Amino acid sequence: MRNQKETTWSPLFKEAVSRDFESFHECLDQDKRIALHDVAGSKVHAEMLARAGILTAEDNAQIQTGLDQVMEEMRSGAFEWKTELEDVHTNVENRLIALIGDSGKKLHTARSRNDQVATDIRLYAREQLDLLTEDLKTLVGAFVDLAEKHAEAIMPGFTHLQVAQPVTFGHHLMAYVEMFLRDLDRVGAARERLNVSPLGAAALAGTGYPIDPEYSASKLGFAASFANSLDAVSDRDYVVDVCSAGSIIMGHLSRFSEEVILWCTPMFDFIEVGDQFCTGSSIMPQKRNPDLAELVRGKAARVMGNLAFSAALMKSQPLAFNKDQQESKPPLTDTLETVRAAVSVTAQMIPTITVKHARMLAAANQGYSTATDLADYLVRAGLPFRDAHHAVAAIVGAARDRALPTLSELSLAEMQVFAPGIREDVFEVLTVEGSVASRDHKGGTAPRRVRQAVETARRAIA
Repeated sequence: MRNQKETTWSPLFKEAVSRDFESFHECLDQDKRIALHDVAGSKVHAEMLARAGILTAEDNAQIQTGLDQVMEEMRSGAFEWKTELEDVHTNVENRLIALIGDSGKKLHTARSRNDQVATDIRLYAREQLDLLTEDLKTLVGAFVDLAEKHAEAIMPGFTHLQVAQPVTFGHHLMAYVEMFLRDLDRVGAARERLNVSPLGAAALAGTGYPIDPEYSASKLGFAASFANSLDAVSDRDYVVDVCSAGSIIMGHLSRFSEEVILWCTPMFDFIEVGDQFCTGSSIMPQKRNPDLAELVRGKAARVMGNLAFSAALMKSQPLAFNKDQQESKPPLTDTLETVRAAVSVTAQMIPTITVKHARMLAAANQGYSTATDLADYLVRAGLPFRDAHHAVAAIVGAARDRALPTLSELSLAEMQVFAPGIREDVFEVLTVEGSVASRDHKGGTAPRRVRQAVETARRAIA
């Protein structure tokens, strides 16, 4: 039978909670993540109660001392978690009472576990988002370093995974930098929205005690306190916010991972990833698999599932708090931990990448990648673009019919059959080097512009 003295509602309940329900109900594995935040919030709450005259200075001093000991026990691993106490809040309060006696029983005055857990989760999420911000900056730094190093390396650019136009490898990498810079903004916006304190909203209606929620908010580093007590305890929008930002980040990481996987295949052979981030095969001795990239791609699916779960969880809950909201913790913690790990390990992998310039250049010369440059040449010669497009399509067809790998292998006379305005200088246009160099504008692939983009990104993460 459950120890009735260790429950928060014992006088009303005559029977102990079913053992299976107790197991189904408890959430300590999740709550351990927010335990130190719970103690920090309790310390501020007690301080606020003392300032408001609700607790005596002596009670507050004992509570502060007791909570400091609880915090130290948690940090050292000596804290004894009791599953029968259900959650972190009751475990902390129970231990505090054991340490300091009746003063510990006064801590929960003017507070509910509803506003308490909402505060704890926000503190945890805020801390993790701050760490994720630094992780993303490190990732961006790794990308820009590699992009700068290979600002002049030419590779094929693709649409529909078909060779389209030549680009530089540095330019390609800087596209991911733009994605992750937007992700930094998303993380910052999610942090700003969740940085509101629910402490003082109590169960749902506020409290009849003369509390000071703004003081508690300020001491805990929140930008403001709640405006509506019902919303304060029932809001989990910030969980969906964080899962949304995490899903987009993982989507970007997954896109890059997919390209790493492709580029490592013999069919592409553009790069090689360091041994530290690859594995072999138990049966095929020649295999060298970029498994980190594959795992990131797989974990992206799980994080996106967390977004769907967290959004669906809240869709039918009436105001205010419902036990369903306990289930908002796993998608939040899993998203933050998975995204941070994926960002960090990808940032570590990037400097180990060896870029095979010659193979990239050879691939860029396939697929008639300078066809658009030829069309632009004809436009500058006075031909309307649609006519130029049509003429170049015919020239490409002629090259394909003869199995010529590049347009430059056609003679001037052969091209003039389809476009009489073509002159000898056309062969300067048909090189991949000339194509890349001509894209010398803001956001273009020319090496000079890549280096400018690198410096802009470095300032953004400084």
